[in-house]
Amino acid sequence: MLTTILSNTSHLFPHIFLLAGIPGLTSSYVWISLPFCFMFFLAVTGNGVLLFLIWTERSLHQPMCFFLAMLSFVDLVLSLSALPKMLAIFWFGATVISSYSCLSQMFFIHAFSAMESGVLVAMALDRFVAICNPLRYATILTPVVIAKIGGLVVLRGVGLTISFPSLAHKLPYCGSHIIAYTYCEHMAVVKLACGATTVDNFYAFAVAIFLGVGDVAFIAYSYGKIVRTIIHFPSPEARSKAGSTCMAHVCVILFFYVPGFLSVLMQRFGPPTASAAKVILANLYLLFPPALDPIVYGVKTKQIRKQLFKILSPKRIDST
Repeated sequence: MLTTILSNTSHLFPHIFLLAGIPGLTSSYVWISLPFCFMFFLAVTGNGVLLFLIWTERSLHQPMCFFLAMLSFVDLVLSLSALPKMLAIFWFGATVISSYSCLSQMFFIHAFSAMESGVLVAMALDRFVAICNPLRYATILTPVVIAKIGGLVVLRGVGLTISFPSLAHKLPYCGSHIIAYTYCEHMAVVKLACGATTVDNFYAFAVAIFLGVGDVAFIAYSYGKIVRTIIHFPSPEARSKAGSTCMAHVCVILFFYVPGFLSVLMQRFGPPTASAAKVILANLYLLFPPALDPIVYGVKTKQIRKQLFKILSPKRIDST
């Protein structure tokens, strides 16, 4: 009944959309929700703890940790933008979403995904300076420079994606209003329009290329220089120590870009109809980085690990 009503409404932007969820797996939503809920818990708790540690502990007030705080904040917003609605679909069948809630979710998800890519670029720059020019590390990455980098990351993320909801809002919608995802993904909404979507498609593709190819190229260039520098270190111990400081960042890069590229490829070149694999992959793109990033940095970063152990077992730390 609701689907019929939606299909017969005005050609203007609809008042509500329906989120289809995961095709073919409706009967398994309760079981699917368990790992989703667990990753949401990890994302909120882990990133919240990292932000608390970096904010309160003066020994962590250094460039690498400031960039990590940016990453944790972005991951936290991404989780809060997507996961609650996903869980509401799985638990309560709450597939209806208002048009302006949909546009808001679209903006936050895409803007903060772009910001995350920018933060990863900034962290690659941090590692490049720390390893290739260590004597000037403190003079290059000053608090003012870090603040400017953070502002640029935010402005770039907002500037590139703020047109997504406005362009989608201007399109006519005269057919189905069922979005084939668990959240308001930009191209999934655009595909529902019955008018010309050439501008939307071209702009979305250009932004994806700029962020994906451009940022990855910069990160690859930075790590090429880093590897070349590490190879010329005089001792195996120095090479091992320098390499270990980059491992956490490399893992985070893989968590973010690999699911992202696979999701984009499936959206662009996969079957036109939504499949369970396509929707799950799109969800993992939003779930994996926020849930796993704080764990990776908590394990691999000595300063953060030390402060965390200090909070969990202060007597043991004081006695050593």
